[in-house]
Amino acid sequence: MALTKNQKTDLVGKFADVIKGNASVVFLSAKNLSVAQVNEVRNALAAANGGYKVVKKTLLKRVLADSGITGDVPTLDGELAIAFSNDATAPAREVWNFAKKTDGKMAMLGGIFEGKFMDAAQISEIALIPGTDVLRGMFVNVINSPIQGLVIALSKIAEAKA
Repeated sequence: MALTKNQKTDLVGKFADVIKGNASVVFLSAKNLSVAQVNEVRNALAAANGGYKVVKKTLLKRVLADSGITGDVPTLDGELAIAFSNDATAPAREVWNFAKKTDGKMAMLGGIFEGKFMDAAQISEIALIPGTDVLRGMFVNVINSPIQGLVIALSKIAEAKA
């Protein structure tokens, strides 16, 4: 079914809003995914305040050309979808976690991070950054560790004197 000019204009506007309105966007090749698998990805991204959309390459390329994002647009092959979120690392992390389960049906092609185009290798590195809650927990542990060491040392001194 061919899209009308008005439908294409609407889609270009929606894609532009997604590109400009989110902290990061991941381009992915998604072929032969079942409806259940697509819903699983959508639910994981929705939990991270994000989303997943299947896109037309020609319309997305038009949006990307007019977006003002620096760098080179990654090669966009295959059936194309985008994952996006206001959390900068969430789309890459969620797609990475899901892609490991799909036996090659889903692959990251690149993305947009901090206003720059990234290739697949760079987006994969971003996917390995822990989530915000995990990073906060790690930070608290770093702060707590010296205090905990002091308490243990003081308790040993108290035991020795007793």
